[in-house]
Amino acid sequence: MALAATAPLALAALPVDRAAAQQAPNAQQADLQKVNAYIRAVTSMTADFTQTDRNGQSLTGKLTLKQPGKIRFQYQKGVPLLIVGDGKALTVIDYEVRQVQRWPIGNSPLGALLDPTRDLSKYGKVIQTGDPSVLSVEARDPKRPEFGTITMIFQRKASAPAGLELYGWVALDSQNNRTSVRLANPQYGVPVPDSAFKWTDPRPKGRAG
Repeated sequence: MALAATAPLALAALPVDRAAAQQAPNAQQADLQKVNAYIRAVTSMTADFTQTDRNGQSLTGKLTLKQPGKIRFQYQKGVPLLIVGDGKALTVIDYEVRQVQRWPIGNSPLGALLDPTRDLSKYGKVIQTGDPSVLSVEARDPKRPEFGTITMIFQRKASAPAGLELYGWVALDSQNNRTSVRLANPQYGVPVPDSAFKWTDPRPKGRAG
């Protein structure tokens, strides 16, 4: 499953300001450093999320994040799906079919958001939106295209960490599966126990691993 954000798909269609597209490199670097600062400042967060896949189907739920590398997507009641990052691996658990998929977080588009040590100035670029209050940054590893691409969308907000509030993101995996995620009601610095990133294995005993 490609993790993305229901980042306002409308933002992706915003007209590009051609003059702003010539934004000075130092200004782009400053914005990338702001995003770096945001990722490092948000040690924990909870938020409501809406996830939309490439077919336009949406699910809602609760996101819990704790740096470094821990994230949980708890879906709405009745959806037998759970996504958990435990600091090393990202795991997708489908309780309906009793299947588990697991891969290194760094191999996922979400790695850009969950690794405070990474320097976006080396693998990210600012995407012009035509709206000075919106900062959009695309992150991809040009040497590892199979890891996919994430476009993070921020609202500039003085009271938020590093002056930015994560509005959502759009993720594109190597199979061109697009997922968008929109966040709402973020709460920063909340106590989050490590137990929040544990999960129950639905596979028959002897097959888990």
